[in-house]
Amino acid sequence: MKTPYVSELEPNQLVQGVFLVQHKEIRQKKTGEPYLSLTLTDRTGDLDAKMWDNVPEVMETFERDCFLKVKGMVQLFQNKPQLTIYRLQLHAESEIDIADFLPASKRDRDQMFAELQGWIASLANPHLKALLETIFADEAIALAYRTAPAAKSIHHGWIGGLIEHVLSLCQLAKVTAAHYPDIDFDLLLTGVILHDIGKVYELTYSRSLGYSTAGQLIGHINIGVRMVEDALRKLPGFPPLLRDLVEHMILSHHGSLEFGSPRLPMFLEAMLLHQIDNLDSKMEAMRAHVAKDRQATGVWTGYNPALERIVLKKERYLMEPDKQAAAAAAAPLPTAAALIANVQPASAFAAKLQGALKSES
Repeated sequence: MKTPYVSELEPNQLVQGVFLVQHKEIRQKKTGEPYLSLTLTDRTGDLDAKMWDNVPEVMETFERDCFLKVKGMVQLFQNKPQLTIYRLQLHAESEIDIADFLPASKRDRDQMFAELQGWIASLANPHLKALLETIFADEAIALAYRTAPAAKSIHHGWIGGLIEHVLSLCQLAKVTAAHYPDIDFDLLLTGVILHDIGKVYELTYSRSLGYSTAGQLIGHINIGVRMVEDALRKLPGFPPLLRDLVEHMILSHHGSLEFGSPRLPMFLEAMLLHQIDNLDSKMEAMRAHVAKDRQATGVWTGYNPALERIVLKKERYLMEPDKQAAAAAAAPLPTAAALIANVQPASAFAAKLQGALKSES
């Protein structure tokens, strides 16, 4: 078992362990000598790391996505842990358990897929049910769907994150569709299950989370529409008008052109899909940002570009009054002389009182 994990590291701790290189950059000191700026990761988080000395001997021996055995010291820099590396060497992949390095859902992925199949079986519309059953009859798609992350980093960025996100949306769809009586729940649920299906080909996750070539060139929205079209070729009786609605939901689920939607949501189910997708992704992004934040002190996280804000660490914030009260109770009460000494002698009375206290001492 790997030890230590990133989440276990503390300031002033001497560290010797194996980590995955998420980011590598060779920079220059003011003297012109090179130094390494790295981001090291495992399944529990990431860690900023710097190597200042003996860099020329090692800087070409590894690249991004390599495993490194490092020795160094954790220190605080700008209120965050930073590892100063003394030594590093490439670590053999054959000695690695990849599960130690890729974050994964806490839920069983096969159980989640069985839950998804239950939602599909509940559909009353035979055409929509047939479409989903045809897509997931492909074992490669079914396996990838319960394995892929929902995103590289913004929300549900872990193995099994896609299906976990979708199942959360299924529950939100059930609640919100019951509130709005004009919603076609079967259509909404189909959009929920298919809206991000292109991510099974957009994202890569064999070693670290990233984007495939198809993901970079085409993106998950267009890939998803292509997958639906491929399935519909096996269903010649599928209503063309219903096909347009399903594909529109995939094309519009990001909600606006500036966020990558080729189309804006133009009917109720498409709008509701966008809203609950945005809700679930933002809630998880905020939760994960607080959980992963490495600020050593204070009640605020660092800035999150995706959320465009800092986030309050609510639990730590609510503990602050207790800490302050405990500190006040432990502190000795000040003497009268100490209280007066802190008073600015803005009046003759204060000046005389300070003089009287000095004469008594």
